[in-house]
Amino acid sequence: MPGDVHVIRGRQRVTSELGRPLRAPAVAIGNFDGVHLGHQALVATAQRLAHAAGGEAVVLTFDPHPARFFAPKLAPPMLLTLERRLELLAKAGADVVVVEPFTTDFAALPADRFIAEVLRGDLDARQVVVGRDFTFGAGRQGNATMLGSEGARLHMGVSIVAPVVVAGLVCSSTKIREFILEGRVEGAALLLGRPFEISGRVVHGVERGRTLGIPTANLDPEADLVPKPGVYAARACRVDDGPPLRLRAAVSVGSNPTFTVQARGVVPAVTVEAHLLDFEGDLYGARLRLEFAGRIRDQRRFSSADELVAEIRRDILRTREILP
Repeated sequence: MPGDVHVIRGRQRVTSELGRPLRAPAVAIGNFDGVHLGHQALVATAQRLAHAAGGEAVVLTFDPHPARFFAPKLAPPMLLTLERRLELLAKAGADVVVVEPFTTDFAALPADRFIAEVLRGDLDARQVVVGRDFTFGAGRQGNATMLGSEGARLHMGVSIVAPVVVAGLVCSSTKIREFILEGRVEGAALLLGRPFEISGRVVHGVERGRTLGIPTANLDPEADLVPKPGVYAARACRVDDGPPLRLRAAVSVGSNPTFTVQARGVVPAVTVEAHLLDFEGDLYGARLRLEFAGRIRDQRRFSSADELVAEIRRDILRTREILP
């Protein structure tokens, strides 16, 4: 993980795990799914405030996501795993990340007690940094305005960070999910400040690509969200302890309609298959990250394997154009 960030599971374990109290902490609060440009602005503000006072930039985040706690079947798909979220929060400038278990007891905590017990008590926050639409406490009774008022009473600074707008679009996890589900990965990258990514282990598939002369690495995605079915240009990076690897890849997301017969009423499984350009070797068991650069075409059924292979070769050429 970048830097010397400390990850602590639970606010009440901070002092015991650090071996000391937090130093003049500025605490940025949020779910941070995606760690997009808006989230990065929160962490940067906390970092600036903390370091100006000789303190530490602290991120308070939650696991599971509150939406998954309250309505697991209706919750949006997560953009990132918790592990990747922590890596990106560290890269954004957090010195300490406190992952608070979102439990029944925590969800029932009234807003005033959240401020007094969690922020001022357990974390000894000197500064708190939130977004304009931040809500908290049982029934979401607390908001940024209330936090500001209570903060002044408790001699705790409160910074309310305005939304980050890029090309007329407000950075939000909701908008990023929308872009990804539409296959508009360039739009997602604009708001993330980096390419949309999928990480996972390379697993055995039916090895049809190898049979066709275009072998693919079949990923088992770790996070929930995959883009709209289709073919994409991406960078493939190895992110485990194996030999370093960073190559262009033509990535197919979908159900292989040329070879898959869909039964009525059955939703076919979606696979993520990456053909790594200019690569020969065995990647089974390796952990890869695919960084999506652009959409090439929709998924469609071909009349023959030869027609599919010809189209894949065009996909590879297009990948070289998108990622020279």
